[in-house]
Amino acid sequence: MATQTRKDTRRIIHDRIRKQIRGTAERPRLAVYFSNKRVYAQLIDDDQGHTIAQASTMEKALLADKANIATATTVGEAIAERAIKKNVTAVVFDRGGYKFHGKVKALADAARAKGLKF
Repeated sequence: MATQTRKDTRRIIHDRIRKQIRGTAERPRLAVYFSNKRVYAQLIDDDQGHTIAQASTMEKALLADKANIATATTVGEAIAERAIKKNVTAVVFDRGGYKFHGKVKALADAARAKGLKF
């Protein structure tokens, strides 16, 4: 009998969340992903199937050595600024199967502080 890893469990939870939320052109989905070193955020229009804007710690301006609360905050601010440039003010938040605390909460709070509505 195989055991589930934490990654498998997060993926199952993420799939359950994705059944309920969907991004549109007026209100895209703000999807987040965290690896050990990187923080990624995307605004996705699920109707058209394309990414409206993205921000991650892979960029030179946001480059960081680890994924922590400080880097999540800078990525949250960056994605909010890019969303507002694209005339997007309201989003649906997709926490990606992660618990809503720590890095996830920091990213969401930073995006809200810059003007995005969830």
